[in-house]
Amino acid sequence: MMKLNTFSITARCARTGQLGVAVSTALPGVGMLCPFVQAGVGAVATQSFVNPYLGLWGLEYLAAGHSAAETLELLKSRDAGLSLRQFAVVDRHGGSAAYSGEDCDGWYGHLTGPDYAIAGNMLVGAATLDAMEHDFATTPDLPLVERLLGALLAGQDAGGDKRGKQSAAVKVFSSEAYPLVDLRVDEHHDPVPELRRVYGVAREQLLPLIAMLPSLAHPAGQFDMEASRRSGLLQDQ
Repeated sequence: MMKLNTFSITARCARTGQLGVAVSTALPGVGMLCPFVQAGVGAVATQSFVNPYLGLWGLEYLAAGHSAAETLELLKSRDAGLSLRQFAVVDRHGGSAAYSGEDCDGWYGHLTGPDYAIAGNMLVGAATLDAMEHDFATTPDLPLVERLLGALLAGQDAGGDKRGKQSAAVKVFSSEAYPLVDLRVDEHHDPVPELRRVYGVAREQLLPLIAMLPSLAHPAGQFDMEASRRSGLLQDQ
């Protein structure tokens, strides 16, 4: 059984309706098993002795119209290893809920509020979650991805995972079935700042392309060839 001793933030942007998860842990590849997000539906982070089906089932319940609190109870009734789990849920309306099983390792806990749920286990203490909550609450005007990354960095600076650090990920969906941002640092000595660096590159080179892709509103896409060349998205052959 894989154990993700982790700290994460699951959140919604009240201005845009975007949904996302940011997470870091002291094992490689946390973005593979922890964050689950669906546009217009909700977001789930699953960690500790991780059960990825909690993310998959959670999105199914949210898509069926259940609130975050209702989804949490449905997930609790479905998981046979509940005492080992930790998971957080945010629904499309900003409702939030989180659960931390009594058999999670080390210091563990969670915080919830309108539009966010923060959770962690095997942490140095409560300061990690408190710092994440404060950072998220004081940056309402930033894009959701930047709020998530800021909260993750605040948690890392406040102590983070007791064992150290190795991987980090951020996933954000807007209105499309494909992600607006989906970035991972799978193995690095300082993954959260590295994830911030990678996002800075993506903001300049990738996100302009994402904005041009076919969408529900513009099925043919809105490609600007000259702007793409100027930004380096396209190179003359």
